[in-house]
Amino acid sequence: MALLQKRKQELISEYQVHETDTGSADLQVAMLTDRITQLSTHLQTNKKDYSSRRGLLRMIGRRKRLLSYIQKQDAGRYRALITRLGIRG
Repeated sequence: MALLQKRKQELISEYQVHETDTGSADLQVAMLTDRITQLSTHLQTNKKDYSSRRGLLRMIGRRKRLLSYIQKQDAGRYRALITRLGIRG
């Protein structure tokens, strides 16, 4: 369930920090959030897909570590990012 190239380009253009940015922490969090959303809907219909569930948990852990890094670097940027992505109610 990888991201389609078109969707990936949309995320890059929306969340890039500067013009040539292709891998900043903000962008990585946005891509992981999109993949997590896709995988969550897949797991709602396929409840016994345990290998995908493990992959989902790994992605959630990676996103959590990246968000922790962003929060340590710049709390304002962290708050803006989680608001834009609609995570952490």
